[in-house]
Amino acid sequence: MSTSEATARLSTGDRAPEFNLSDAAGNSVALADYRGQKVIVYFYPAASTPGCTKQACDFRDSLASLQASGYQVLGVSPDGVSKLEKFVANEELNFPLLSDEDHAVAEAYGAWGEKKNYGRVYEGLIRSTIVVDEEGTVSLAQYNVRATGHVAKLRRDLGLDPK
Repeated sequence: MSTSEATARLSTGDRAPEFNLSDAAGNSVALADYRGQKVIVYFYPAASTPGCTKQACDFRDSLASLQASGYQVLGVSPDGVSKLEKFVANEELNFPLLSDEDHAVAEAYGAWGEKKNYGRVYEGLIRSTIVVDEEGTVSLAQYNVRATGHVAKLRRDLGLDPK
């Protein structure tokens, strides 16, 4: 993909790109497996880093209430399966983490692109959350989200918690 394609972001009403990735146990997980359900697909830069751990644990701690509201959660990062396996075990995560080592899915979702850190410009994963409805259509797309407090904000944006 070219950089312009990689940075094309999804919007409400877009068709969510299909994917099939390996989870932390090496099982194949496809977006199509969740057809008929609402899915929160969140992209995070790296397992076992402070921000990504906070965000994953927030999803873990909110999973029962999200599922009660009809949402499933999938985390996607460029980490390999073995790193994801350790992250799931260490943090007792209760939802699938998917390995996107070539970042093709992140690119398709607009979650891979130019980043800046301490004046350095580079390409990398942009912390993003895409909510996909039962038919596979994007119902909410959020980019450059903050790790801390993101799940609470997402719950408010989805109308699950009062403002």
